[in-house]
Amino acid sequence: MSHQTYRRIWHVVRQIPRGRVATYGQIAALAGFPNHARQVGYALHALPRGEDIPWQRVINAKGEVSARSEDGWQGYQRHLLEEEGISFDARGRVDLKRWRWQPEADVSGEPPEPAVPADDQSPA
Repeated sequence: MSHQTYRRIWHVVRQIPRGRVATYGQIAALAGFPNHARQVGYALHALPRGEDIPWQRVINAKGEVSARSEDGWQGYQRHLLEEEGISFDARGRVDLKRWRWQPEADVSGEPPEPAVPADDQSPA
């Protein structure tokens, strides 16, 4: 998957408001990649350190925090969501009817180009 594809996915995820969640499939469709939910997971896994993208707001279609290959991340994601006011039931699921983000406008627009440091610009 190309870096441009990841940037489109990150652009959509960046728009999920605090106190709301979206599913991997929902983000894929909004980014223009229907039926590619797994690619959203890859894009989130590839996030550069320090990016201000609310990755924790993306959960699976069952309303669960997805398993991670690294220990501790599932609990951390749940903790971040609970800090935003999102509740989990006894099975560890979020009520998607209550907490799912429903964007009112098209959010799939092209993400802005990354800034180029002044010293990297070529003379015109």
